[in-house]
Amino acid sequence: MSIRLGARRDVLTAEQLTLAWQSASLLLDYPDESLPDRLHLARRAVAVLPERVGGPLLATVDALDGTPVEDLAADYVETFDSRRRHNLFLTYFAHGDTRKRGVALLRFKQTYLAAGFDPTDDELPDHLCVVLEFAATIDQDAGRRLILDHRAGLELLRLALAESGSRWSGAVEAVVATLPPLRGDEHDAVRRLAAEGPPEEEVGLTPYATPGFDAGPAAPAGPVALPMPTIPTTSTSRGDR
Repeated sequence: MSIRLGARRDVLTAEQLTLAWQSASLLLDYPDESLPDRLHLARRAVAVLPERVGGPLLATVDALDGTPVEDLAADYVETFDSRRRHNLFLTYFAHGDTRKRGVALLRFKQTYLAAGFDPTDDELPDHLCVVLEFAATIDQDAGRRLILDHRAGLELLRLALAESGSRWSGAVEAVVATLPPLRGDEHDAVRRLAAEGPPEEEVGLTPYATPGFDAGPAAPAGPVALPMPTIPTTSTSRGDR
């Protein structure tokens, strides 16, 4: 795997971050009967995002659009449920199925509660779709910190999806494009994680420190009660600004 060195990026506005993160969350969620509406919203958001963010999002929209939802669902399960490096749970990359992961998961939930958002116990709080929706619609700063604290895992997910040619690769690429370029120590962390992979399962240990958490499927078990952003109705041409 080659790790791309980041160039300087113009800072996105708060509105652009909301649109980018919410769109990526919609595209990375499990494909069901709501997918056409999700694709429509994401396609509208692309029109007001810079190319480095909107381009990858549009690639995923196009890759999903027109494919039967049952085929997408099967591909989604194959992509995210059966490959360790394609995991959508951010703490998994740093901790695997070990006791330390329970502490990391608690930090996510405490961050949500501090912002007034109480996720259900049916969903792990570190699922990328949940984190992105929280960052987009509840607390951008707190959500951004959670993402950046698990940057190495997110980069490994991006690399792995791109390498496999996944139709969801662009959505993760777009999320990474909203973040600052990697620093030297972060490059080292990504290289280390790419070489070693997530920690191996600790046999005989309960995966999480709290019984309320369950590994579950790649997709959250139900909808997350977060407000949808308002996407501007005026279309402008995409381009880095």
